[in-house]
Amino acid sequence: MDDHGRGDGPRPAGGTEAPPTTGPPVPLPYEGVWRFTAPAVDASVPQARHAVRDLLRRQGVPASAELVHGLLLIVSELVTNAVRHAAVLSPTLAVEVAVGAEWLRVSVEDAHPYRPTALETDHARTGGRGLLLVQEIAREAGGVCDVEHTATGGKVIWAALPLTPAP
Repeated sequence: MDDHGRGDGPRPAGGTEAPPTTGPPVPLPYEGVWRFTAPAVDASVPQARHAVRDLLRRQGVPASAELVHGLLLIVSELVTNAVRHAAVLSPTLAVEVAVGAEWLRVSVEDAHPYRPTALETDHARTGGRGLLLVQEIAREAGGVCDVEHTATGGKVIWAALPLTPAP
C-alpha cells in the first residue's frame, strides 16, 4: 500500500472524506504498513500476536485497550486458521498491519486456494467458529472483514477496525 493507509483500501465506512489539502497528506507518526512472514506452525500464533502488539506500542498507535484486545484476538484466530487449514499447501504465512489516521487493518495471507466462509453457529461443535468470532469482533467495533483471492492463487483474510483513540 503506497498511500500510507490513507487511500481507498478496505476500511470501515464513515470518515472517508479527506480534508481539502494543497499537497499530498502528511502521514501521522504512527501511520504505515508493516508485513512479516512466519512458518505455518502452532508457535507462530503467539509470536504473531506479540509482534502486532509490540508494533502498535512501538509506533505509538493511539488505540484503546479494548480495540487492541479485539485486534489481537483477530490476529490469533486468523493465524490459527492459516496454520490449521492452509499449512499443507502453504508452509509460510504473511501478516500485514496497516495503520491509517482513522483505522487499523490486519490481514493474514497464505498460499492455499480454499476461500473459507463463516460457519453457522453449531453449539455441538467445539471448533469451527473462528471466522464468526472475527466477524463479530469487527462488527462490534464498527469495522469490516472479508476474504480475497491473491494473484498467486492463495487468499488474504483481513479485518479493518476504526481507530478509536485511548481516553
